[in-house]
Amino acid sequence: MQKTKLMSSSSTTATVLICTYNRADLLAETLDSLALTRTDGVRWNVIVVDNNSSDRTREVVTSRITNYPVSLRYVFEPRQGKSNALNTGLAETDAAIVVFTDDDVRVSEGWLEAACRPMLPTSGDSGIDYTGGPVLPIWEQPCPSWLDDTRSDLWGTLAILDYGRHPFIFEDRCRVPLGANMAVRRALIHRIGGFDPELGRRGNSLLGQEQAEFFCRSRAIGARGLYVPEMSLHHHVPARRLTRDYFRQWWYWKGVSRSRLEQRHLVTELGVNLARVPRLSGVPRFMFGSAIRSLFGWLLALLMFDGIARMRHEAMLYYFAGYLHSVRADRRAAAAAPAEVKANLGRPRAGII
Repeated sequence: MQKTKLMSSSSTTATVLICTYNRADLLAETLDSLALTRTDGVRWNVIVVDNNSSDRTREVVTSRITNYPVSLRYVFEPRQGKSNALNTGLAETDAAIVVFTDDDVRVSEGWLEAACRPMLPTSGDSGIDYTGGPVLPIWEQPCPSWLDDTRSDLWGTLAILDYGRHPFIFEDRCRVPLGANMAVRRALIHRIGGFDPELGRRGNSLLGQEQAEFFCRSRAIGARGLYVPEMSLHHHVPARRLTRDYFRQWWYWKGVSRSRLEQRHLVTELGVNLARVPRLSGVPRFMFGSAIRSLFGWLLALLMFDGIARMRHEAMLYYFAGYLHSVRADRRAAAAAPAEVKANLGRPRAGII
């Protein structure tokens, strides 16, 4: 994993890092809400990484630089992929804390202070390496009737998170924050590196799990994160995501992403060691049982006209399909690799005369 370039010293407490792709109007709203931030002793700045946008993103940022209340920087990253953009942003800051958020959020005046406070020197040696908080929805249109607003198992599809009103250690509950609302000590990033470019969004694709992979590495070294209820923000939920088709696609690609993640890290956030789990065709055997239960659950929900349960089971089936497809594709690629190597023997290689 690529190590992030770090500078020797810093007078900046926190950098708010925003990676963006073709969301100029929403980015403008995010920057304007950030400009109202009030902090007590937190020296901060903002870095916006434009991941090859074709809209007005550059103008939205540069037009605000002169009158912005803190340093606001625009950085262009032409390599498509959210992980590439995140790593570029990390290399551009020497702040003690990096606060990650999205380009379509609204934050309160106290959000940044709440995100950083548990990691500030005034908190003593808290042993906290990162924080995360609630991500609440701004509905572009009413929540559909088939989406359960009382159960959180499908909320990740829309980047919504709410673990309640009480703080806790993420590792104690086998939880992780959302990338739209988390803050990480620079020292932790220095120890474990940045984000895996093989994971994360690329343009309009739904590949993900770059934050989950980051926290796999943080758990491996014993890092601890704190859920901070006061560190809440609001996140736009566009109407185009409030469709069954979008949910099906998102869960399919989560299955693909999860398969890739678990090839890198065999111990899950729940502590399951996948190296010791029986497999069928390369897929953990317990996933077949879960898929069968989801299939029967979906059929029952269909017969009972229960749209909420039907969507929940359908999402799990698409997750399984994505995971299975990814495993099979990787196995085919691995089987074909020796033949390709043999076929290429004796051929001139690119860049070699």
